[in-house]
Amino acid sequence: MYPEVRAALAAEEDSDVRAPGFDLAAHREEVRLSNLALPREDVADARDVDASGVPCRLFTPADARDGVIVHVHGGGFVFNDIDVHDEVCRRLANRSRRRVLSIGYRKPPEHRFPAAVDDVDTVLDWLADQDIRGPWAAHGDSAGANLALVAALRNPGRFAAVALIYPFLDPTAGFASYAEASSSGFDRDEARWYWEQYADRRDWTNPDLAPLLSDRLHTLPPTFVATAEFDPLRDEGEELARRIAETGVETVAVRCLGQTHGFWRRPQFAAAEPLLRQGAAFLDMHLV
Repeated sequence: MYPEVRAALAAEEDSDVRAPGFDLAAHREEVRLSNLALPREDVADARDVDASGVPCRLFTPADARDGVIVHVHGGGFVFNDIDVHDEVCRRLANRSRRRVLSIGYRKPPEHRFPAAVDDVDTVLDWLADQDIRGPWAAHGDSAGANLALVAALRNPGRFAAVALIYPFLDPTAGFASYAEASSSGFDRDEARWYWEQYADRRDWTNPDLAPLLSDRLHTLPPTFVATAEFDPLRDEGEELARRIAETGVETVAVRCLGQTHGFWRRPQFAAAEPLLRQGAAFLDMHLV
């Protein structure tokens, strides 16, 4: 584990989401406000839009090229929102020189599966009626990568490319990396808690929840998958990449050494900006 990653993990407060009395609403608001207080890059325009009832934010960089990147935020399905991801979406828009549409989907436990999946589809239908030229890409991190992948599988042909950052895919938490990366600040028990908030166990074999089980991987456009060496989600992301590649779909997969879950949107980690640029470059290749 790289030095800045070890230091960040040591400095983080131990906040157990499973603890009795954990205040979910207060934690969400604390995270939202702390992220809004971070320095943010300028973009030519950042505006909130109502996408048929789903709140979104559209980021437009200077000299924007045709096309739009549909971004779905991570947070175990339960946490984060378009404010928390405002800073990284600005950087993604500037690096890709494409508009980025960030989706504020409904979250569990208040709104369980398939609410988030349905919200993403609603946004895509809304986007089809807007005057935004060029092809689309699907992009997401962690649980957002799950939702971005599901959107691409449910809507074959709509996206020219997909980029997934350490996707959260396996509700059984059954891969070996859960044990190997257990010191990363995110473990099997916490992962299972997120899945339990998201959906009833009877839904855990639904490909719209667990896309590793999908029989439609061959319908995907060119796909980029990034994992982190010390992330419990590492193995399920890399297994996804292997399965997609086996279908003949153009697949690029990278493992970021020394990193752990959540690093991608934290620019204080040395690997964060290079990975953001790598994902943006992959999408740029295909948004033509």
